[in-house]
Amino acid sequence: MIKMYGIPNCNTIKKAKDALAAKGLDFEFHNYKKDGIDAGTLESWCSQVGWKTLLNQRGTTWRKLSPDDKEVINQDKAIQLMCVYPSMIKRPVLVVGDKIIVGFDEAVYAEL
Repeated sequence: MIKMYGIPNCNTIKKAKDALAAKGLDFEFHNYKKDGIDAGTLESWCSQVGWKTLLNQRGTTWRKLSPDDKEVINQDKAIQLMCVYPSMIKRPVLVVGDKIIVGFDEAVYAEL
């Protein structure tokens, strides 16, 4: 089973959905805006791919944070921020069995 995490109006999510559909792969979509994300899931992902891979520090949500929130980022603070602002999580996050894929890469999706 494939599960995709993201925000439905994101262009990268749309590309990822199209890539999976083109291959005829079924997937479940988890909408951060509607369903949120819990710290336990983020901790599990961080243990596999690292918090720096998950935290999008180039997006508008990051840029709108106060200087205090951006200071001294570590895994615990990153998880806290991603729980409060799930749009700060790089998109998409694809869970395929026990494997985590962060971001959209056509070559990686072609191998699924």
